[in-house]
Amino acid sequence: MAESGMKLWIRADLPDDRETRKELVISALESGIRSAVVRPEDADLSSVGKIDLYFISGNVISGNGASGILCELKSPEDQKKILDDDVSARFSFVVLGRSDMMIIPLENMIAHFRKKGTEVFAVASSADEAAVFSQTLECGADGILIETPENDPSALPGLVSDIRRALSGSVSEQFSTLRITSVRPVGMGDRVCIDTCTMMSPGEGMLIGSQSSCLFLIQSESEDSGYVAPRPFRVNAGAVHSYILVPGGKTKYLSELKAGDPVLIAGRSGKTDAAVIGRCKTERRPLILIEACPAGKDDSIDEKNDSIAERNDHRKDAGEKQPSFSVILQNAETVRMIGPEGAVSVSALREGCLVYARIENGGRHFGTAVEETIRETR
Repeated sequence: MAESGMKLWIRADLPDDRETRKELVISALESGIRSAVVRPEDADLSSVGKIDLYFISGNVISGNGASGILCELKSPEDQKKILDDDVSARFSFVVLGRSDMMIIPLENMIAHFRKKGTEVFAVASSADEAAVFSQTLECGADGILIETPENDPSALPGLVSDIRRALSGSVSEQFSTLRITSVRPVGMGDRVCIDTCTMMSPGEGMLIGSQSSCLFLIQSESEDSGYVAPRPFRVNAGAVHSYILVPGGKTKYLSELKAGDPVLIAGRSGKTDAAVIGRCKTERRPLILIEACPAGKDDSIDEKNDSIAERNDHRKDAGEKQPSFSVILQNAETVRMIGPEGAVSVSALREGCLVYARIENGGRHFGTAVEETIRETR
């Protein structure tokens, strides 16, 4: 599966040269692709590594207990035939082949087959195409069948990387600046460390919070504290109940995460990328509750003339309703929140400090954003 949850397959049946077809499968494996469409005579390519082979004969693709059809649409009549025929009764997936017009046919196929439980794939040879297909009708295709330009195996790793980046939602997140209003220890509890297969840099971390409407940017353990060696692959993510943003714009509970799951890495600039979890460690540790509200225009790092309580009183008197958000993290020097002035250890966090967070309206239903009235009390 791709990091976004979208399946990525490689098409390795097109080259006439047997050795090129083999190199495509090997390159796919080395790029993290686990499914390939091949010719029936290439069944022995399963020996190159752990990869699911799907065999194409004519326009029928079959393998691993599933079968599908490759739809080469050259006219509206071709589309009508595919949609009118009881394709969903005979095939578990359909693949839209490359043509001059793909967006409208893909929309029609998604709308028609999704409710029947038939998966829809689209052939793509660029990251831009894959990104468009992943957003068609908002829900997107179920998978991408990658055709490498000129069937060049050496071009596949870069293409797969670009496609994954496009599917991971690597467009910039818009962060809001929040002002810390309270920091207090809350006793012992279970917290989760997420060890990824990616080395992160200072300023990069994950988006985590007690409410799905507000996810704080928690930095990786990429800085040297002087007492413990950096572990740039790790984010000490917080209490088990917390939400974390994952690729595809969804959230999960920290307690749900496991090895092999995709997670989203975010930088202070807003840029995001996907990573794979290597392991999660849940341990009992001292916890700290951090509360914050949206920063006002009069807030600044060095504002010391009045207290947080006084500023809140001023806003209440002015009729301002200040939403409040929270996150529970491990009370440790190596846990840092990222803000306009860089990363601040929770041990040094004070009222008035400014931090970054991702704010959204609405609620979540099984991790998916929905427009509904919901109140998550902190």
